[in-house]
Amino acid sequence: MIRILLSALALVLVASAGLACEQHSKQTQSCAPGTTWDTETKSCAKSVNS
Repeated sequence: MIRILLSALALVLVASAGLACEQHSKQTQSCAPGTTWDTETKSCAKSVNS
């Protein structure tokens, strides 16, 4: 019984720590040369020159 309670407590603490990290401010990130930030996919994508 104690093992179950300790496991449940550990899971709650880990989840709480993850939620606390979302409180931080956003940071900017640069994409590699030849790529630009794609807000739709939220990742760097190859630049297309037309």
